[in-house]
Amino acid sequence: MTEDLIQVRPGDELPWPALEAHLRSALDVPADVMRVRQFRGGTANLTYLVSFGDTRLVVRRPPRGKLAPGAHDMAREHRMLSRLSDVYPRAPRALHLCEDASVVGATFVVVEYREGEVLRDAIPDSMTHHPDVERRVDLALIDAAADLHSVDVEAAGLGRPGPGEGFGARQVRGWGERWKIAAPGGGSDLMDEVAERLAASLPEAPRLAIVHNDLKLDNCQFAPSDPDRVRSVFDWDMATVGDPLFDLGLLLVSMSASPIWVLATEDAAARYRARSGIDVDRIDWYLAFATWRTAVVLQQLYNRHLAGDSADARLAQFGAAIPMYAARARELVMR
Repeated sequence: MTEDLIQVRPGDELPWPALEAHLRSALDVPADVMRVRQFRGGTANLTYLVSFGDTRLVVRRPPRGKLAPGAHDMAREHRMLSRLSDVYPRAPRALHLCEDASVVGATFVVVEYREGEVLRDAIPDSMTHHPDVERRVDLALIDAAADLHSVDVEAAGLGRPGPGEGFGARQVRGWGERWKIAAPGGGSDLMDEVAERLAASLPEAPRLAIVHNDLKLDNCQFAPSDPDRVRSVFDWDMATVGDPLFDLGLLLVSMSASPIWVLATEDAAARYRARSGIDVDRIDWYLAFATWRTAVVLQQLYNRHLAGDSADARLAQFGAAIPMYAARARELVMR
């Protein structure tokens, strides 16, 4: 399988003795020496593979520095995964939540480790032998979203992890507030205009469903033998109940520049509608929102680089992309 693990980046180290002592006290792990590697993907939460012999655990904590309101909520991730894995097998099991910030400097969650391929810019060697593999992977992503949005919230035992009514308005308002916090000096008239247009043309949610809120290719995992089904979906720290088409819009926008994506938007939307039964007639609005939201996220990450709060050199490249995303969002919301 493709190597998705690296040595811990300088600056991303945790107080390992304190983490080890806590894990040994909270979980049944072997006496073997603790070993740690970092997952190379992701640009926000710090995610590590912590091994004790053959026992492997995923440890996740928020990034360092100032955090956007409601983001990087490890307690939310633990709550969702503690119930969701029973009714949505693509969700890994939560094993432990530590809310004592004295251990590693922040709340962290421990999740089961699953083997598989995390795809990014190319099909890995372990999967290239499958015919028509890109299209099959694309359809599997759409199916994973549709199946999540078909889960009965009450049957999942989650109650209401977030108030579903008014979800869309809160998303536009909340990401607008994040933009105001993250915006560079002088702000952006274009980003502000898009926010106003989105708020003025908000669609009515087709149904309330579990929303992952960061559904994209590199938050999914495949078994090398099966390109037709997503094996795991990761990163549930923003999950809630709301309008499921926010997930679809984000997935389509995040995949739009990927060489793995070979589906037309219309084909992807039709596949989603057929599997979920959810109407997608206003998909352009959701694409506009997702594009605008992506610009906000890129600004947040770029600011983290400027402030020296991240050891990830990739963040330095994000600043130049923000105006392009803003312009594309305006084009979509004007349709």
